[in-house]
Amino acid sequence: MVVVSFVVVKSCKGTIKKQQQDVLGFLEANKIEFEEKDIAANEENRKWMRENVPEDSRPASGNPLPPRLFNDSRYLGDYNAFFEARENNAVYAFLGLTAPPGSKSMQDGAKQPGSYPDTAGCREAPAFPLGSAGVAESSCCHNKSGHLSQ
Repeated sequence: MVVVSFVVVKSCKGTIKKQQQDVLGFLEANKIEFEEKDIAANEENRKWMRENVPEDSRPASGNPLPPRLFNDSRYLGDYNAFFEARENNAVYAFLGLTAPPGSKSMQDGAKQPGSYPDTAGCREAPAFPLGSAGVAESSCCHNKSGHLSQ
């Protein structure tokens, strides 16, 4: 299984560029095999990404923007979902990968692949610092247990 990150390599908005660098930097630093696909330079990549982002994970208007993560062809989520997984030491589970022995996610008892809540529909990054219960508060659509808030 290979993690695929859809990005824009040439001139992109500051926020998108920072998010892409954050994701790719994490993958590189943790020696996670990944493939970078530029949607600006390759129409096939752009078309494939847009067609394979699930309907419930698309923005209300316009097209899905990078970075978008897939494990082979399985959609994983956007930057907000990646950010939340990283903050919860659950990136390996989010990516559908087994954490290497001794990694922080294994030490902290993070959730295993397939058990991470689907946060792909979230449009906001979690707000920090920690809340009164010692858990990061989030303006995201998911509550602290990972279930959708009503």
